[in-house]
Amino acid sequence: MSAHNLLVELLVEELPPKALKKIGDAFSTEIWLSLRDQNLISYNDIELGKNPIAYASPRRLAVWIQNVKTQADDKEVLQKLMPVSVGLDAQGKPTPALLKKMQALGVVCENHDELLKKLHRAVDGKTEALFYTSTVKGAGLQQGLQKALEEALHKLPIPKVMQYQLHQDCDLPGWSSVSFVRPAHGLIALHADQLVNVSVLGLRSGNTTLGHRFEAAKTPVLIGHADEYEQTMADDGAVIAGFDDRSLTMLRALRSEAKKLGARLEVEPEGLADEEAETFLLNNELVQEVTSLVERPTVMACRFEEVFLQVPPECLILTMKANQKYFPLLNKTGKLSNSFLIVSNINPADASAVIAGNERVVRPRLSDAKFFYDQDRKKTLESRVPSLDKVVYHNQLGTQGDRMHRVCAIAESIAKGLVEAGIQVWTKDEQQLVSLSVRAARLAKTDLLTDMVGEFPELQGIMGRYYAINDGEDILVAEAIADHYKPSFAGDELPRSDVGRVVAMADKLETLVGMFGIGNLPTGDKDPFALRRHALGVTRILVEEKLKISVNSLLDLALAAFVPASVAAFDKNRLEVFFQERLINFLEADRYPLNHIMAVLGADNLQDWSQVRERLDAVAHFSGLPESQALAAANKRISNILKKSQDAVNTKLDPSLFKEKAEQVLFEKLNIVALEAHSLYEAQDYTGSLQALAGLRDAVDAFFNDVMVNAEDTALRLNRLGLLKLLHSHMNRVADLSRLAL
Repeated sequence: MSAHNLLVELLVEELPPKALKKIGDAFSTEIWLSLRDQNLISYNDIELGKNPIAYASPRRLAVWIQNVKTQADDKEVLQKLMPVSVGLDAQGKPTPALLKKMQALGVVCENHDELLKKLHRAVDGKTEALFYTSTVKGAGLQQGLQKALEEALHKLPIPKVMQYQLHQDCDLPGWSSVSFVRPAHGLIALHADQLVNVSVLGLRSGNTTLGHRFEAAKTPVLIGHADEYEQTMADDGAVIAGFDDRSLTMLRALRSEAKKLGARLEVEPEGLADEEAETFLLNNELVQEVTSLVERPTVMACRFEEVFLQVPPECLILTMKANQKYFPLLNKTGKLSNSFLIVSNINPADASAVIAGNERVVRPRLSDAKFFYDQDRKKTLESRVPSLDKVVYHNQLGTQGDRMHRVCAIAESIAKGLVEAGIQVWTKDEQQLVSLSVRAARLAKTDLLTDMVGEFPELQGIMGRYYAINDGEDILVAEAIADHYKPSFAGDELPRSDVGRVVAMADKLETLVGMFGIGNLPTGDKDPFALRRHALGVTRILVEEKLKISVNSLLDLALAAFVPASVAAFDKNRLEVFFQERLINFLEADRYPLNHIMAVLGADNLQDWSQVRERLDAVAHFSGLPESQALAAANKRISNILKKSQDAVNTKLDPSLFKEKAEQVLFEKLNIVALEAHSLYEAQDYTGSLQALAGLRDAVDAFFNDVMVNAEDTALRLNRLGLLKLLHSHMNRVADLSRLAL
């Protein structure tokens, strides 16, 4: 069968920009998958990785697929009919049931012998069955593409469907309604230069489309061949059809214009090479959204008045990016410039009107930001505290004022606990950690009542820091107000100071205990109160900052801040498990093997998570030793023996009861090794501690070869069990080694 390249384009009204790339990729992939499954694409091409090329612009979805067949090859299909005992009688002749089945399949035979020749018998499971091999004619391209289009449109990840009416001259009879993401106006289906006759959404396929609304050289645009689509759209339609091509063209123009102004894009990290920067920026949310708004981007430079630079840069950047889709610029010192870049969908000979219009549009936005900032600074954060009592936090947990008092109490308790644990703070004295943490917790939510945060909720915490500095608060309090939301997403940085860490943990623990206490738990992928994120945030702070305080203790401190009746459904064990799940996920993301993680978490004396990573590194080193598997297996065996024992076992041993040489040797060897391992453990040299235990291998092997643990004599049995219990306790200080056994 002949094979040529296929082009499919659906012309629509402006698609939702935030979903365009996802919809375009899905449109391409689903059509390709359907044609592949119908054998209309050569499997040689599939193996060679000849994937489809997706095109997506504001007004079109398209796909170009290589080597699509005109007709799929016929294929043989093996079909199980029924058990032999049902299909054939005692004489081996077809039963009525078999004859009826064959008739339903359209198989006509002159006699029974001819029918039996078309069947073959084979064992299927425990019974012998009859099978029939039929030839299924391959699908034609028209039929296959029709099916592929219908399936693809049904599976598109459309955020919201709209319904619209079709005109009488459409492909559907009468005035009909169609549901799709946006009204569709054209359909192209070309196999090389041949039209494929298909129809969807009331449209019949053709070979013409529309280009740029204002700058197309030809209207309509004629696509003469599937392979000419991209070039024809660029030349005649003034459209860069490929999403990534359009994005890359836009990025290079943006970066070039920024360099001319002696600046860099605010969305671009500093210090990246050109290729690295482009790769990074292609995934930027603003870049993708603006790419989805233009068909052929033109970059222009604009300016705003320098007086607006008195406003915190975060406010200006947010209003330019979120409301106007502009690209703010940073000067050579990393500060916000009063120049910014816009991306236009038109390229006029004289761009002054476009530039002036955008400068005029942004000015009121920046004026609003400056007004909010000036007004908010007229009231201190402290003066806003009483108003927290008027804001409902949750109908079962009270107001933001109630919540603030709980967070203050939790922060005070955590700070005192960390001081007692000997935390190394970089404040003037240890007690200052407590007072500053309580002060920051008291003011942390007050910026929610400001005009600026009311207009831009994304600035909560950030504006609190600016207002706290304006009020003369300690810089650690101001930074803690900004940082107490951190980490707020995967990879986010942690709070800068111990004060910030204390308040961040207190805030997150209050939410977790409160929501668990009223039964608002995450279910499946639904987590409206971001409890997983809060638990992961606390987990990261504990692990990465090596804080010597346990989750168990933190939950007790947090629970004490609540009136018991308000959190009657609280289950501490359930929340502890929830935290441990977050820790496991976090460590797995750091590429630690799951069995190593479970070994460390199963250690007998793991009080907190401050040394979890060091223990994991030690386990990784130990696992590479030749003795590791033998000791892990022995540890597992010891665990099973101790679990099954009905005796009350202690580690007070009587050396005079050692009857076998192997148990005497193990006892003596253990005393030597345990002393070294303990010394290294206390010095937090977990790798050395585990390596020291490797010296026990021969003694442990000999013990299990020569000694019967469960002896008839009670005193002898208890002494041997006690020796194993002592060995077990020394082996499992760093990690539960039994978890490493294969």
